[in-house]
Amino acid sequence: MIGVRNGMAAGSVPDAQWVKASACDAINSCVEVARVGENEIAVQNSRFPDGPALVFTRDEIVAFFGGVVQGDFHSMTV
Repeated sequence: MIGVRNGMAAGSVPDAQWVKASACDAINSCVEVARVGENEIAVQNSRFPDGPALVFTRDEIVAFFGGVVQGDFHSMTV
């Protein structure tokens, strides 16, 4: 999508429809995602909605979620 780039204010991502997991806590501590074009996903921190968005390709997101499912990041949970 033209005009979407890493580090831009998440609130400025055009037509973003942010989605967060139903498991998020009551104080909005969550990661939210939005599709931005056919092959990219933007990610934001819900506690800082005007903070930066990170933009990843579909392949990058698939690889990350695969690592989550396989337990690659279990040592990182608090």
